[in-house]
Amino acid sequence: MKVLVIGGGAREHALCRSLSLDPDVTALHCAPGNAGIAEVAELHPVDAMDGAAVARLATELEARLVVVGPEAPLVAGVADAVRDAGIACFGPSAEAARLEGSKAFAKDVMAAASVPTGRSYVCTTPEEIDKALDAFGAPFVVKDDGLAAGKGVVVTDDLAAAREHALACGRVVIEEFLDGPEVSLFAITDGRTVLPLRPAQDFKRALDGDAGPNTGGMGAYSPLPWADPKLVDEVMETVLQPTVDELRRRGTPFSGLLYAGLAITGRGVRVIEFNARFGDPETQVVLARLRTPLAGVLLAAAEGRLADQPSLVWHDDAAVTVVVASHNYPGTPRAGDPIEGLADVVAQDAPDAYVLHAGTRLADDGSTVLSAGGRVLSVTATGKDLGQARERAYAAVDRIRLDGSQHRTDIARKAAEAEAEAEA
Repeated sequence: MKVLVIGGGAREHALCRSLSLDPDVTALHCAPGNAGIAEVAELHPVDAMDGAAVARLATELEARLVVVGPEAPLVAGVADAVRDAGIACFGPSAEAARLEGSKAFAKDVMAAASVPTGRSYVCTTPEEIDKALDAFGAPFVVKDDGLAAGKGVVVTDDLAAAREHALACGRVVIEEFLDGPEVSLFAITDGRTVLPLRPAQDFKRALDGDAGPNTGGMGAYSPLPWADPKLVDEVMETVLQPTVDELRRRGTPFSGLLYAGLAITGRGVRVIEFNARFGDPETQVVLARLRTPLAGVLLAAAEGRLADQPSLVWHDDAAVTVVVASHNYPGTPRAGDPIEGLADVVAQDAPDAYVLHAGTRLADDGSTVLSAGGRVLSVTATGKDLGQARERAYAAVDRIRLDGSQHRTDIARKAAEAEAEAEA
């Protein structure tokens, strides 16, 4: 089948890499893509936010399946435009994508479906903001109601900083702080059947030890050796299936990738947020462990046939991904710096370690890969356990040269150490 992937980040590179390994995929296209995706898919210039343009491209390519990667096109209705053109699309409608596009909407859905989550207030005035901040106390959790590219959430003990962020947001959700380890769990759904993937954990803060500002994610790992073996079943029963059922009941069925960001609190599992697409950087490690060919699963979801899909098969290996970010990320990142050493990773480590591109582009003469965004690369590796996967990932990071770049050095460290102690 011919597949078109929309987007140009590390998540889309991970999707394209998996799809390129699927024997049922006869032609793979990506729009707009990036320098790394160009190695596995044919790239096409397109405005990912323009549903009509995406639908025209899919029609011209005679694509059997379109996969919309980023959240903004989904919220803008790009998946609707593709489906209106008679082409199967993996990604929710604009109405269903409000689950990510509006945190207030997500809270309303969770309340109706009795999904466990933190208490919250939706605020639009300074008076409401002050009342909510006073009600919960520190640490303050302040979330922009709309999309903010992973930077709309502030968690702080500083009342002034919390209030400043809330006032800048316009409509804002202020909620109780959920203490406990965080887990990301993806599920593929056709609006009725829900097929969970394997859980992962990501690292949102910019610096080691979970210090520094929030980012789009600085690394991730899977599996989670410390998690309850019944976690996925519990989340399916209390979170994922009830949410899908509630959206169908409202007449806006959710078909695509439902991502639950969870906190494992002393009171049990609580939903921090929902996303309406594969998450970055968790996708990189989850797909690295997936053995089942991806295209058929995504097509079955897009065509409402997920109930007929066999159980997914997984590799036993662990996976770790480390994000290499540009100078001054997540502030005003520097772009245009040459990236060296990429060939060294491919030559020495494949397939145990590989590089997924995010913010990259080719120089005008096509000779050099340049940085072109905040999160530049995701270096992903697999191994027999987290310790080996982590060692391979950081060995590959050390071979990459990007002036002024930064990365965390503690991705999966605690989990790998705990896993090693348990096996000793």
